[in-house]
Order: sequence, then C-alpha cells, then structure tokens
Amino acid sequence: QVQLVESGGGLVQAGGSLRLSCATSGLTFTSYYMAWFRQAPAKEREFVAAVSWGGGLTHYADSVKGRFTISRDNAKNTVYLQMASLKPEDTAVYYCAHGKKYGRRPNDYDYWGQGTQVTVSS
Repeated sequence: QVQLVESGGGLVQAGGSLRLSCATSGLTFTSYYMAWFRQAPAKEREFVAAVSWGGGLTHYADSVKGRFTISRDNAKNTVYLQMASLKPEDTAVYYCAHGKKYGRRPNDYDYWGQGTQVTVSS
C-alpha cells in the first residue's frame, strides 16, 4: 500500500520558520523525483519545489526561491521542506508528491500525500 504522510505544518508568525516532512512507504523512493506543492483556498494547486532522486538537483518556484529548501533522506524514504522567512501568502495546504520525472504540473506526479496545513499570520 502506497503511503505519503506529511507532517510539520502549523501556525507561525510572519518571518518564522517551519520544517515539513513527508514519510513514504510502499513505493520506490529512490530513482524518482519528490516534490512539494501547495494549494490555497479557491486557488489551483501550485508547484513549490522538487528534488531529484539523488538530491543533487533541486528546483524551486520563484516565489519561494531563497527562502525554502527541499531535501531528501533516501535511507529514511523521507523528503523535507525547510521553510524560512514565511509570509502570509505562503498560507496553504502543502502536499508532497512522487513522480517519475521532474515537472511543475500536478499531473507530472503519480502519488500524493493528504496534505498538511501551514498558516502564516501577519
């Protein structure tokens, strides 16, 4: 059974930091890209960051570049999103995703977690 379970979301003040985790099981973690997306109310799901299977390649949305860092631990089948200098506009449900190749569209990924809420207060 494939499972992606996000954790680490919560309420934080603007300028603060959070670290999201996504623990996976039941799928091939290595040799696949892992990504984070987010979806705010009444908005489409948008790409945040992605990391290659070896961790050597990372990609970020312009809106988070320089503030967020994606990483992965293949030994633990877990991907992380370190978020710093958070802004109210970062408020959204954050989802991790597993895919065969890099992409910025939700359809590029085949497995998804249930999401974790991040709320940034001003």
